[in-house]
Amino acid sequence: MKAARYYGAKDIRIEEVPIPSVKKNQIKIQVKYAGICGSDLHEYSRGPITIPLKKPYPLNGHEGATIMGHELSGVVVEIGDNVDCNNIKIGDRVVVEPFFRNPSSFYTQNGQYNLSDPVGGIGITGNGAFAKYCVVEDYMVHKIPDNVTFKQGALVEPAAVAVYAVQSSGLKLDETCVIFGAGPLGLLCLQAAMIVGVSRTAIVDIAEKRLEKARELGATLVINGNDDNVPQQVKHLTDGLGAHVYFDATGVEATFTTGIASLRKGGRAMLLAACAQMVPLNTMDIVVREIRIQGILGYPNMFPQTIQLIDQNKMKVERIITKTIQLDEIVSEGFEVLLDHPPEAKILVDMDLS
Repeated sequence: MKAARYYGAKDIRIEEVPIPSVKKNQIKIQVKYAGICGSDLHEYSRGPITIPLKKPYPLNGHEGATIMGHELSGVVVEIGDNVDCNNIKIGDRVVVEPFFRNPSSFYTQNGQYNLSDPVGGIGITGNGAFAKYCVVEDYMVHKIPDNVTFKQGALVEPAAVAVYAVQSSGLKLDETCVIFGAGPLGLLCLQAAMIVGVSRTAIVDIAEKRLEKARELGATLVINGNDDNVPQQVKHLTDGLGAHVYFDATGVEATFTTGIASLRKGGRAMLLAACAQMVPLNTMDIVVREIRIQGILGYPNMFPQTIQLIDQNKMKVERIITKTIQLDEIVSEGFEVLLDHPPEAKILVDMDLS
């Protein structure tokens, strides 16, 4: 089968590789759609960051060239021995929760498997979904209803991040929020926040096409991030006080600083994306305004709820898709486009055409 394999920064190759076989507690999936994630883009542009090119990943021994891709939908085609998870059977339409779980970890045993060490997942520390077939651990697999399309299914993973972030923030009816980044994750956060019933939402980005998409999805206010007075615009929207919650879906220093400044006293900052470099933190300001800052890693136990929200048409995840490509185009029309053309949001790879 053809697969997109990572060898290093700016070095992804489409190669012929053997079709993977299943082992104990594993499931083989025929991939239908796979999305390019922001974390994939970071590995491509400045990695390896997490991909173990020179040192084996402890949980499975994976090392070296890696088939990327962890946002996927597909059909179960083979089931290994001892699989007894979610009543999965051959022919089921499924999506994958890609985190590996360390069974001996304190956090896994307490339901916080996203915090278990060592952090890893398919497409990063194990072969992933930019291929016709993908083999995953049985606990990763979730069925999707017939009403959920394969395209929608490929977006369950990033949507689950947004649902988890909004739920973790404690965002309430009639509160306000500001989202920095109108890419896929930011747009999904907007949808998740609107489900809660927030009274006003602001979203900030530097790409006008992305801001237009946010406006179409129902954002109360869209703000160009190049403006000098972003915090003032947010405060004007929120009765002069600032937003209750700020979601950072960009992971750059400027948005962190501006996001904190856009919060009211007692506000909450939710960091969905990590900055590549250290950022300054005015602890005096954080203390005197009682600002709470929380990181978001993954989506523990969020997949069933997210699938239900999509099935009920409460999250219209397909509206963030801006392009569908074939596997052979993944570098030129996928990774390079996302690096050079910020207006693009979510790009999916159609594996039936590959």
